[in-house]
Amino acid sequence: MTVSKADYYEVLGVSREASDQELKSAYRKLALKHHPDRNPGDHAAEERFKQASEAYQVLCDADKRAAYDRYGHAGVGAASQGYGGPFAGSVDIGDIFGDLFGEMFNVGAQQQRGSRQHRGDDLRVDLSIEFEDAIFGAETEVKVRRLETCPTCSGRGSASGQGPTVCRQCQGRGQLRYQQGFFSVARTCNACGGTGSIIGDPCSTCRGETRVSKELKLNVKVPPGVEDGTRIRYAGEGDAGRSGGPKGDLYVVLSIQPHDLFERDGHDLRCVIPISFPQAALGAEIEIPGIDGPVNLKIPEGTQSGKELRVRGRGVPYLSSKGHGDLVVKVLVQVPRKLSRAQRELVAKLSDMLSVDNKPTSPSLIDKMKDLFN
Repeated sequence: MTVSKADYYEVLGVSREASDQELKSAYRKLALKHHPDRNPGDHAAEERFKQASEAYQVLCDADKRAAYDRYGHAGVGAASQGYGGPFAGSVDIGDIFGDLFGEMFNVGAQQQRGSRQHRGDDLRVDLSIEFEDAIFGAETEVKVRRLETCPTCSGRGSASGQGPTVCRQCQGRGQLRYQQGFFSVARTCNACGGTGSIIGDPCSTCRGETRVSKELKLNVKVPPGVEDGTRIRYAGEGDAGRSGGPKGDLYVVLSIQPHDLFERDGHDLRCVIPISFPQAALGAEIEIPGIDGPVNLKIPEGTQSGKELRVRGRGVPYLSSKGHGDLVVKVLVQVPRKLSRAQRELVAKLSDMLSVDNKPTSPSLIDKMKDLFN
């Protein structure tokens, strides 16, 4: 009997859109709770610890995560064939557990604090674009305020350029431990604020923060066919990381302004066109405006009010492939509000020649007729 493996996202208790930080935080909580050293002899806790470690090992790697999202467990191959211990794969236990378990894994806290890099935060910019820009694509500029590596100290934080030194009060641990009865209580070091390091001669530009805020303009290319809410990712355009860490990403989120004539329905465009009774009764070929230029619309003879006519290939371009959607035109037969004497005489003659059976019809049919005009 084949036993299906648990979904990695469910194991960590996160959504499939979880960020790297959310994955790390979820794994840290599970690992601290179920670590074998905290649960000696508890095989269930040990198994949950192994599952969490295996899940994080795959999802923290961008390539493995992409393969898993597409193909499931089959897509990550050997990476999903079992747990190889606390240091298996690319899981950085020192980064996950920090000072609390640093001594457990024999990781020197001073060395750990001094060499750790932090990735910069991701940023979001909301961009409102015209309806036509979403159809045909566009290129525009957006203003972004982000944290850049301090140019004066090159991100070291100190005026001398030597960088931070180990905090003498906590010895680089970032925490001070106090014994209260049977318990050992850890508190954040008030000297270094929990960083484990102190900058004795802070840079005059960034004041020891290693980064400075800067506003810049970024060129954004909107591809044809984007939808409302589309996110465009620009890798490495977010905040600069601390201590030489990598930059975060920038996400440009699009909102599309409404159009006066057209509404979007997936890759189709919809509009309503009024026609006269003769055009509906006899048929006609008329020219109507399209999003990309004039469109010749053929109205069949005997067209009823509310009929939808489809013009192939005159809709929204497909974002990831060739081709376009359609233009869907609903025709509404207009009844003139006022008639001249000559027009009235002609309509009266036509009325004598046309007969309509004015019998009641079922309510369901009435509702369907109402829907045509909604």
